[in-house]
Amino acid sequence: MIFDEAQQAELKKYAFSVYILQALGFVFLITPFIGVIINYVKDDDVRGSWLETHFRWQKATFWYGLLWCFLGVITLPFLIGYAVLAGLTLWLIYRIARGWIYLVDGKRVYPATSSGEVNE
Repeated sequence: MIFDEAQQAELKKYAFSVYILQALGFVFLITPFIGVIINYVKDDDVRGSWLETHFRWQKATFWYGLLWCFLGVITLPFLIGYAVLAGLTLWLIYRIARGWIYLVDGKRVYPATSSGEVNE
């Protein structure tokens, strides 16, 4: 699908909003859930564009983050949970920052192969 500048600018706003919602998740726990809902609702609109990689990155950040948060919380009584949650926090900061920077620079998060497919 070919996207003109206006379409890309509009879709870029959604990706930007999701990064903001993910970052706000450190304060308001509900905002990452809102962000992933936006990802799934707008998924078909970004298919085939460079922004698709951002949506995939954001969804992976949410789901893996949720998994590690769950594992961290259930292992808190064994004290290892504190290390898991600390590592998760650093990983989330990295994922949000990298995605945001690549979005601002207009780059794909995952590089494209010679056939145009996106590697994860």
